[in-house]
Amino acid sequence: MLGGDSKGNDYDGVMTSYYGEDQVVCIMAVKVDTKEADRIAAEIASYEQVEDVYLVTGDTDIVAKLRFNSYKDLKGFVVGDIGKLEGVKETKTLMVVTAYKERGLRREDA
Repeated sequence: MLGGDSKGNDYDGVMTSYYGEDQVVCIMAVKVDTKEADRIAAEIASYEQVEDVYLVTGDTDIVAKLRFNSYKDLKGFVVGDIGKLEGVKETKTLMVVTAYKERGLRREDA
């Protein structure tokens, strides 16, 4: 859920306080109308914030790695860009907490 709920929980506030204005990296799993998968993957790949896009097998159709300047930018992308793509059925956004190996390079303190 991207907003507050009826219990008064403020998810946006919690996420913003946790990430502040720090860079956010996430992995996004996208379920799509199968016959539109290639088109949707190409559209997702066209965004500057998207680093990698894969068409995959299993219960997800597309997996993408994204990097944003802040949580606010991530939220805007999910709601304003991905959410408006025709043929997208569902998304799951996993925010990276710690990267132990990225772009083939291992973290020095891991």
